Amino acid sequence: MNANRFTALLAGLSIAALAAPAVFADPAAAAAGAYKAPMNAYGQPDLEGTWTNATLTALERPKEYGTRKAMTPEEVKKIEGGAAQLFAADAAPRDPKVKTTDLPHDCGLGFSGAGCGYNAAWIDPGSTVMRVNGEPRTSFITDPPDGRLPPRISTAAAAGNPYAHYGENPENQTLAERCLTSFGYSAGPVMLPLLYNNNYEIAQSKDTVAIVVEMVHDVRIIHIGGKHRTDGARPWMGDSIGWYEGSTLVIETTNFPEATALRGAWKELKVTERFTRVGSHRVLYQFKAEDPTVWDRPWSGEYEFSASKGRIFEYACHEGNYALEGILSGARADEAAAAEKAKAAAANKTASATPPAAVRKQ
Repeated sequence: MNANRFTALLAGLSIAALAAPAVFADPAAAAAGAYKAPMNAYGQPDLEGTWTNATLTALERPKEYGTRKAMTPEEVKKIEGGAAQLFAADAAPRDPKVKTTDLPHDCGLGFSGAGCGYNAAWIDPGSTVMRVNGEPRTSFITDPPDGRLPPRISTAAAAGNPYAHYGENPENQTLAERCLTSFGYSAGPVMLPLLYNNNYEIAQSKDTVAIVVEMVHDVRIIHIGGKHRTDGARPWMGDSIGWYEGSTLVIETTNFPEATALRGAWKELKVTERFTRVGSHRVLYQFKAEDPTVWDRPWSGEYEFSASKGRIFEYACHEGNYALEGILSGARADEAAAAEKAKAAAANKTASATPPAAVRKQ
């Protein structure tokens, strides 16, 4: 389905208008002579298109950078050059009989052991450091100044373990394993790149914005001028409402469910996102996450989406994949083995408590 047809479908979605307060300054308006975003037929900044956030930059800043937001040219060359070498080496012929035990302990990009079985054909971490207005960034997070998540408060009311009975039945498996939502925080909010499928399509109507996520084909629906729901329901990706501030789309999301908690925060979590088209092929994405029951302060950051080279593809999750069946079968086998072990232990205990026949006769 193309963006125009998708937009037409969204046109029927309508909700009462509500004025919303400003949260950030408009970065496009603040810069003299800045790029002027095109407007759509509704007089809104046109954000439609297919975008990607694949990058070698991570959410949190490695400690060696300290409070530096930008990398030096030498640091950029080292990271991007190292990634290029890694992918070049990966493209070389390999032994089809290789075993998991033969894989290197550390093969880069955070992979080790069995994870090194993923080759470049299966992953899309990007090939460049993330740049914001041309500046190569050391992390997505810009506040706190060290580019890292703030400390958790000692009494943090964070999410528990909704999968405490992992392997018991399908309902106890993670949402990703059940193909119900995107893996990790791909769909967000906060929207973060993952191992692969880091592509998104944005479609706009007069009072609705949809963000189609390639990973597990999630769709975020944002009601422009809407009110947060009060019925107690907590949608998978939270309850999102939005408004336009000049050339920027602002989205505020609350009412997260525990199953899609953001680093443990969900019940009181609020995420504010800003999308500003800053170039014909670039969208500045800014975010702010706050939950006073989990972190001792809000945290925020930014990065840029770049235009994708093609359209998003269908992600047919678990098509021909037997992982869930294997997980549950493995859990049953573990349970059977534990039961046999307990049975044997009980038999040994009974035997040791029973005196020999000769002793009983005396």
